[in-house]
Amino acid sequence: MTDDAVIWNRLAALLPEAEAQDVKDCWDIGEQEAGLGLLVSGILGHQMPISETDRAQISVLAETWGEREALTPQILQFRDEDEPGPLKLIEGDGSTVPEAIGGAAQDLAGLVLVPWIACTRCGQVLMRAHSRESWGDLSYLARHYVITTPNRATVSLLFSADSAGEAFVSLQRPCSDAP
Repeated sequence: MTDDAVIWNRLAALLPEAEAQDVKDCWDIGEQEAGLGLLVSGILGHQMPISETDRAQISVLAETWGEREALTPQILQFRDEDEPGPLKLIEGDGSTVPEAIGGAAQDLAGLVLVPWIACTRCGQVLMRAHSRESWGDLSYLARHYVITTPNRATVSLLFSADSAGEAFVSLQRPCSDAP
């Protein structure tokens, strides 16, 4: 939990002091969903440029707290910093990967992989694995998270449905020491 609080406080600090404190207070009282809403609306309201890595981190927090679908349209509107970073949120491009190969193929049978966050250094992609509902839409919650090879054809790592943060950290790990 300590790492989550550190990340939360670091992102809250992107806002002016009074608004940052409101976001931190939401964490302290267990109102993460409200805090995410305040964070996202504050960043948009102040037209604050943020890094692609921070944008991706906010998306991961929104996913973890069940707010990704509600907040993604606003997250995608954040102003970018001038310099590209090591991660890029690729949410919302409409692409899917119908099947993946590799050791995890059996665990992912019948699931649709949705590209989410890409590493701009090595090309690996963090994806959400969703089931297709009977009416044709994808399930609201991801069933798994996967990291694929750059061509998105092979699953390198498979994570459980409650491991969005762990998957995000794993996406960053191979390139974190790269120049």
